[in-house]
Amino acid sequence: QVQLVESGGGTVQAGGSLRLSCAASGRTFSMDAMGWFRQAPGKEREFVAAISWSGGSIYYADSVKGRFTISRDNAKSTVYLQMNILKPEDTAVYYCAARTYYSSTYYFSYEYNYWGQGTQVTVSS
Repeated sequence: QVQLVESGGGTVQAGGSLRLSCAASGRTFSMDAMGWFRQAPGKEREFVAAISWSGGSIYYADSVKGRFTISRDNAKSTVYLQMNILKPEDTAVYYCAARTYYSSTYYFSYEYNYWGQGTQVTVSS
């Protein structure tokens, strides 16, 4: 089992920044990758960013490239999402995800078997 706890959400004006953190505990040695997804009201959950736990390969959704940065601290079993130049359309509940098995891609929610409780990010115009 892996437990995930997110923190760092809040309300910010457009153009501002926030950093989300996701601390993993439990069988973290078995993790293959961690990622961030988000879900806005009335919309499906969508991929934001992911990072492989061993090699550090990184993947982003086109909508956040150049604005968001995912990083990890293996010693702390923590993944971060630095969000800059935030836009109102970034408003959503952000979920941290982890998986403990190999999958060839990183973009789909069904590829992850552990989820955090979510943290709200609100960007005002």
